[in-house]
This record gives sequence, C-alpha cells and structure tokens, in this order.
Amino acid sequence: MTRFAIVVSRWNELITRALLAGAQETLEEAGATVDVHWVPGAWEIPVAVAALLDGPTKPVGVVALGCILQGQTTHAGLLAGDVSSALMGLQVSRKTPIAYGILTPETTEQALERAGLKMGNKGREAAHSALEMVELLAKIGS
Repeated sequence: MTRFAIVVSRWNELITRALLAGAQETLEEAGATVDVHWVPGAWEIPVAVAALLDGPTKPVGVVALGCILQGQTTHAGLLAGDVSSALMGLQVSRKTPIAYGILTPETTEQALERAGLKMGNKGREAAHSALEMVELLAKIGS
C-alpha cells in the first residue's frame, strides 16, 4: 500500500486543520495510507520531514501544511523563505516529492479563503501534487 505523510503546523491551527482535512481526504480517496504528524510551527516542518524520510517507514511522498501570516515585520517572509528552501533541498536530495501546502497570506481572511472557502483548499491541491509527482517518479524510474 502507498504510504504518504502529512506534516502539519499547529500554529494558526484554525487554518491548518482545514488544510489537513482537504489533504487527508484527497490522499485517502486515492487509496493511500496517511500518517499525520503535528509540529509546533512551520519552522519545525523541515526537520520532521527529514526524520520521516530517514525513518523505517519512509513515505513515498510528503505534504507539508502550514500558515505563515504576514505581519508588520520581515519575520514571516524570512521564515517562509527558509522553510521553502529547506523543503526543496530535502525534496531534491532525497528524490521524494514534498508538496508545499504552506500558506503565506496577508490576513486571516485570505488564509480562510485558501483553506476551503472562495479559493479552494490548498491542502487538497498540495495532496494532488504529491500524488502526481509520486506517479511521475515511479514512471521515470526514480
């Protein structure tokens, strides 16, 4: 059976729970086994993903979910850039798809719109990307 992992941040949990619901439903509908791992915030997502990829039950793909709300300082942009870079490095070095479902909205309203309201559910979209990339890598023999 195909095993996927979802690593989800508790920070901005109202948003991340909605993203998780979309991602988990999408993966389960595709017949995947899904392991959900909660971390305190987006900063902790890359180290959890690295541990999963090194673990005994390595997933074929990972969905990273979080919500980094922009504030009045540069902190959110720096955090998002560092997390993105770390996840990309892991994805390339481990040849394992890591779908990016980390929102970086300016407001809570924008986050809610992307977590299942007007803009769809970005968790669901990330899960679809993970499924597609796992299939592609299997096809090309990676």
